[in-house]
Amino acid sequence: MSALQEYIDGLPNICGSESIIEETINSAHREPAFLHESLIDFNKIRSACSIALHMHQPLIPAGSNGDLTTADIISNLQYMMENQCIGDNHNAPVFHWCYKRIGEFIQQLIQEGKEPRVMLEYSGTLFHGLRAMGLHDVFESLKNVTCNPDYRRAVEWLGCPWGHAVAPSTPSQDFRLHVKAWQHHFAAIFGLDALVRVRGFSPSEMALPNHPDTAYEYIKTLVDCGYQWILVQEHTVERPKSGYGPEKKHLPHRLICTNSNGESISIIAIIKTQGSDTKLVAQMQPYYEAKGLSRWDLSGRLLPPLVTQIADGENGGVMMNEFPGKFMDAVREASGSDTPMINVTEYLEYLFSLGIKQEDLPELQPLFQKRIWDRFKQGSGSDKMEQVISDLKKEDSSFHMDGGSWTNDISWVRGYDNVLGPMEKASSQFYEKVLKPGVPTIESRYRSALYHLMCSQTSCYRYWGQGLWTEYGREICRRTSAIIASNF
Repeated sequence: MSALQEYIDGLPNICGSESIIEETINSAHREPAFLHESLIDFNKIRSACSIALHMHQPLIPAGSNGDLTTADIISNLQYMMENQCIGDNHNAPVFHWCYKRIGEFIQQLIQEGKEPRVMLEYSGTLFHGLRAMGLHDVFESLKNVTCNPDYRRAVEWLGCPWGHAVAPSTPSQDFRLHVKAWQHHFAAIFGLDALVRVRGFSPSEMALPNHPDTAYEYIKTLVDCGYQWILVQEHTVERPKSGYGPEKKHLPHRLICTNSNGESISIIAIIKTQGSDTKLVAQMQPYYEAKGLSRWDLSGRLLPPLVTQIADGENGGVMMNEFPGKFMDAVREASGSDTPMINVTEYLEYLFSLGIKQEDLPELQPLFQKRIWDRFKQGSGSDKMEQVISDLKKEDSSFHMDGGSWTNDISWVRGYDNVLGPMEKASSQFYEKVLKPGVPTIESRYRSALYHLMCSQTSCYRYWGQGLWTEYGREICRRTSAIIASNF
């Protein structure tokens, strides 16, 4: 397959090759990506575990002279490196190692004759920041285990929004741009052959929209972009008939999203259990939980349950210090056992090979939707739905349509008016001046505006509430608006 440039006019390749990306994914996604290379004997296992490492650093206006309005946009990691005397910034060199070390671990373990497995999710802002810092050793390490046939069966990459945007409060048309931008950027770094092996999606902050129209557009974006499954947090979904949480959490489900017009779309959902505490992954809790399980029934077949967990791959002392040893020990113990480590797509491809279909999986829907469907006649439209939602909010203060995430105590909408306002303004300008007129995505001015728009929508600018991070977000929004005003 032809290679894509990693940088164009000084910016990462985030747009302009939509037809190539779409054609590549559509032509290759009919074939298994991992099962034909897997050395796991699925017929002899009784359970399995899967871990994913989430890696992210935002881009911030903090370079050069330090003046917020004129500072270069740099990686937060670069700022940490250059200011190690402030707070926890002394961790920057360890973070650098965390971003590349999994490549070293995989190579060593396979050379020992073991069968490691890990899923990786790196944001586009992290990719760009690492490259801009000249940390090419990270990419060399990751490329080896991503592209080398000797090692690639062990590593599954997960797609994500390029700028680490949260779906519940990011305009649907912008979120689609984040998803496509990450595919561009990933393919430009690792190649189109590597992109076709990306079948699963990892949401930023594990945030799942629960407003029916937003959720529908979210899942439609993922399906349209070729994704087969999504990772969801257990307390953000419910069973349609009862409204209760999922019962068999360690088996795949089918997430169904229906909008106010009665249109439905679905995707396979893999449930991430418990919280987002890095201790769960750093100490390999999913493996030890899986060891206590046996096969579960699904559609009349006894299948190995898959305990799945994700955590930050670099944050916290337990992840920085304990994960390497625990991971190596667990892989060595699990390899060849009846509770191996496997990756999700590898697992799903095994189920498909048995004749399991998506329709056979138990159904889920986003949280609180049963209460809407109990009062809403299918296809009645958005106005009627908003009335139903308004009535439910008045009756119960715990009812909300802000979406859910790994924390479940942070709304990605409420309390952020001072930063959401500028974000919404920039998004509206981008739609009116760039998307609506159909400006070609190959143009440099389009790429510049898109780059700044996506940088401004990073979740970090809301997660920390008020203060410097909010100012960072507002400043990038200001720059986005200025670029749009002057170039379109």
